[in-house]
Amino acid sequence: MARRRTFLFIGLCLTLSATAPFRHAFSAQPDWPREIEHAKGKLTLLAKPQRIISTAPSLTGILLAIGAPVVASAATTPSGMTDPTGFFSQWSDVAHQRGVEVLYGNLVFDIEAVIGWNPDLIIGSSTGADSVAQHYAELNHQHLPVMIVDYANHGWQDVARQLGRATGREEQAEAAIKEFDQYAADAATKLALAASKVTVVGYNIGGSYSIGKPESAQAQVLSSLGMTVAGLPDTLRGGVTRSSDFDFISHENLPAAITGDTVFLLRANPKDVDAFLADPILANLPAVINRRVYPLGQSSFRIDYYSGRQMIDTVVDSMRKP
Repeated sequence: MARRRTFLFIGLCLTLSATAPFRHAFSAQPDWPREIEHAKGKLTLLAKPQRIISTAPSLTGILLAIGAPVVASAATTPSGMTDPTGFFSQWSDVAHQRGVEVLYGNLVFDIEAVIGWNPDLIIGSSTGADSVAQHYAELNHQHLPVMIVDYANHGWQDVARQLGRATGREEQAEAAIKEFDQYAADAATKLALAASKVTVVGYNIGGSYSIGKPESAQAQVLSSLGMTVAGLPDTLRGGVTRSSDFDFISHENLPAAITGDTVFLLRANPKDVDAFLADPILANLPAVINRRVYPLGQSSFRIDYYSGRQMIDTVVDSMRKP
């Protein structure tokens, strides 16, 4: 009996030693843990995220474009730029198809909702109306994994690469960027006036007037179509009231601020173009005289993979070769 017990014990040990390495290899994830640098510091992620929530609708589209497992996203106030739930129209269909739920509405931060989703990664913004920078300490206090992204000073491609590393989807991020670049290159061949000096204008948006910077996300898309974007002249720097990716100026300074022979209007439709052309203060602009003023579409206010393609489509529709 003692010999039998010895053999059973040895057999059990051999079984455990043989299966343990297999179980470890099955559960291990190469390249994890990862230390992620972000706008508020550093975050250590032990494993590839499987339940991501986005507190920034401006970033949700990029997460969807790289196939990240987003389970919920904050929603903004429903308007002409959103679906009825408050998801931006450029990516709302994709979000609903993938089962993305509303985290909270009207951009009213709700930490109880955040905790309730039990996320393994929270994506937030450091700027804009959907910023949660002011709640970062509160989220950290709850030991929640938070990554804060500055999307105002980066094109969507740079943000996609940041999010790709944080979510373990680097290859998918590069694939989305490559596909977008090819889409832009194909579109450029359809334009009648690709090589042109242009100005991007935020015209009477909530009573404000602004000039897009050459490094803005909208400018980067137009550059990919073969255009050169002219920013605000240095002589008008003293009149800037606010600056981000656009320089905000007075209505009176708008004629001197527009130096492009073609104008593209941010977050605009054909009716907005008509209002711009009818503005008496702008009547002597070459772009107005030659009626080379075009809309960029309602979704052009924030560029991601989806809205960028919509913006390209809108430009092609306006400037297609005969």
